[in-house]
Amino acid sequence: MTHFDVAIIGGGVSGVYTAWRLLTEQKAEKVAIFEADDHIGGRLLSVTPPNIPYMTAELGGMRILPAVQPRVQKLIDTLNKDTTHPDDYIETFNFPVDQPNNISYLRGTYLRLSEFKSNPEKVPYRLTFQEFGQTAGSLVINAIEQVIPGITNENLTEDERREMAHNAKFDGLPLYRQGFWQVLMRVMSGEAYQLAKAAGGYQTTINNWNAADAIPWFLSDFGVEPIYHGFKEGFQQVPLTIAERVRQLGGEIFLNARVTGFNKTDDQIEINFLDGSQHHANALVLAMPRRSLDLLMPGSPLLNKPHVKRLISSVTPRPLFKLFTTYMEPWWRPAGVNEGRSTTDLPIRQTYYWPTMDGEAPTSGRAMLMASYDDGLNVGFWDGFRLKHGIFWDEEIKAIVDVPDNTFWFEGSIAETGQAYAKWHKYQAPEEMVEEIQRQLAIVHGLKYVPPVVDASYKDWGDDPFGGGWNAWNIGVKSWEVKQQILNPDPEVPVFICGEAYSDAQGWVEGALQTADMMLEQYFGVSAL
Repeated sequence: MTHFDVAIIGGGVSGVYTAWRLLTEQKAEKVAIFEADDHIGGRLLSVTPPNIPYMTAELGGMRILPAVQPRVQKLIDTLNKDTTHPDDYIETFNFPVDQPNNISYLRGTYLRLSEFKSNPEKVPYRLTFQEFGQTAGSLVINAIEQVIPGITNENLTEDERREMAHNAKFDGLPLYRQGFWQVLMRVMSGEAYQLAKAAGGYQTTINNWNAADAIPWFLSDFGVEPIYHGFKEGFQQVPLTIAERVRQLGGEIFLNARVTGFNKTDDQIEINFLDGSQHHANALVLAMPRRSLDLLMPGSPLLNKPHVKRLISSVTPRPLFKLFTTYMEPWWRPAGVNEGRSTTDLPIRQTYYWPTMDGEAPTSGRAMLMASYDDGLNVGFWDGFRLKHGIFWDEEIKAIVDVPDNTFWFEGSIAETGQAYAKWHKYQAPEEMVEEIQRQLAIVHGLKYVPPVVDASYKDWGDDPFGGGWNAWNIGVKSWEVKQQILNPDPEVPVFICGEAYSDAQGWVEGALQTADMMLEQYFGVSAL
């Protein structure tokens, strides 16, 4: 049994960042991070595919928006400023998304992205004359302007847009009491909504979550010409770099350390672990998403208090699924696509033509696709092709070490790539799933033949303990109040909560840093970077 000044549960960005800031500012001497998985990073998971050392697959978060995410950009700049070895420098590149020649395969019709404006007659949706000739993004943005006039003004700041939305009413009812889908359907046709959902690539982003939060969130992410940045060495390099700084400052990091619950004793917090061990701390930080908090409830009396449960349940986890496939050559180039993404209403939903570590589109040699990036109900399509859903630390899952009979792999990969393949293999995709991916890829690209997959890897973020790839504010919740209250849900107990789930930037590292900064400043006296 060990006693810590601060114990942090969760080794994602908010967890390692909290530890680093506490140690850097000397607000705590003994700090420990306990992570249930075998790696640091949480929903940032970067994997190098076998035999393609010049590419990094992002099974989790993959990009940032520097223009509207100042915290994450400041963090990267600070880490790079203090870097002593060139190999540890965090480098980014422009991450392409929508390119004019990318494909949208919708209702059996092939479209180039440019044709939404240049040849709108081809778009297979019965749009009104006002909606005719618009892209998926512009349809939603124009609808948002009707809900909150003036909010799409490019001169507004993120905070100003958020304040407008939080104070807005629509049809006489406060906007926070209405769902995003609900209000969109009042100002756009049903066909336009279906087009926006299909061609936009996402389902959950324009589904029914709190409209007062969804609108400023959507404008930040999908606003006018957003410029994304990807990471040369993978986004996971950021939390791994912070974790190394934590170790250098004397902090302790424990992997495969599953917490089952905690209790407040007279003057400290008692933390219980699956292996029967206990640790004590003066303060406890729960740096985790909503589903992880739910899993702690049975062994944590504090989390079962009615007002705390209400705070925790103010958001809903959203499903998210990614699958990568590698090939001997970039076979998609003859279809006229080189970079960015193509979208479809088929279950694969989005396909990204993955760039090299320098941000360039491969022209020859081994190449990789993010073959499917989907969310919402589309995630359920893959259930029949995969191992059953389950808590990721279940013994039956941990016992899977050898290649299962139904797992897709390329003969020779293990011998050729060693450790790199071993990491990729942990998330190896079943053969039947890969076959279905290939079938849909051929349809989307209008090809009768698609070269065989060499390797395939996937991650379903709906599995425990994450419960989803991101979290969304529920309808009727005053997020601006909850995000303050949940930082320390019971003022009599030194237990704190931070992470992406209860932030203004849900689904982004920016949100994880926002809540961590708020918690650190208000309760530990640590100012933001």
